Amino acid sequence: MDQGDRLLLSSSFGAAAVAYAEHRPNYAPAAVSWALEPASGPRVLDLGAGTGKLTAALVMLGADVVAVEPDPAMLAELRRALPTVRALPGSAEAIPLPDGSIDAVVAGNSLHWFDMEVAGPEIARVLTPGGILAGLWNVFDNRVDWVAGLKRVSGSAAIGPRDTLSDWRAETADAHRREAGVAARFGSPEQAEFPHGQCRTADSLVATLATKAGLLVMPAPEREATLARIRAYLASRPETARGEFILPMLTGVLRARRL
Repeated sequence: MDQGDRLLLSSSFGAAAVAYAEHRPNYAPAAVSWALEPASGPRVLDLGAGTGKLTAALVMLGADVVAVEPDPAMLAELRRALPTVRALPGSAEAIPLPDGSIDAVVAGNSLHWFDMEVAGPEIARVLTPGGILAGLWNVFDNRVDWVAGLKRVSGSAAIGPRDTLSDWRAETADAHRREAGVAARFGSPEQAEFPHGQCRTADSLVATLATKAGLLVMPAPEREATLARIRAYLASRPETARGEFILPMLTGVLRARRL
């Protein structure tokens, strides 16, 4: 993804901040615990925190959390939901915290939006020596037949290259190759996957997919056609046609230690 596309897509979420807060899934608690397991202390930075989905899980674990988010609308939703959390405007490329002030930096469904040539050294700067960097992603379990079918009918704008289990595994198979600004500062990454799920209806799953960046930047007629195709598919499947169902998911985690 070139820099222009990254900026366009990553800046799209603010327009859907309320829907994002309502419909996006939280993270498997076991995944969050595993991400933080090697950290030497309780000070955690949720970087690119969005509306606070991961922040809330960190608070539940008793972490001393600071949330940093660049989008004002997303940050407003986070502050509304978690008024006791210290939440600051900022970005992965310009973190508003002192050197060596954080024991772990985590990023929930956001690490892929960072310009790691700049963000890598900046993350290393705020971490203590031996501090942890962890990225978490919620992915659809497309080993399940109807979920695999959903990806086929949705198109990559709705279920993109990091959104399913098979994609996650393909991308992390070569996770030892890190971008400039990271390789010299962090050790070899570890990875793990944790079962997860989200209670949905057909309508709320469509609303969840409508918060994906690819759909948010899509021209309105194309976007509505895509969502209509997804609705028709869900109506055609016995698993999703009536009432509530569990959307099969996993939370995947990559973590690495600052050298």
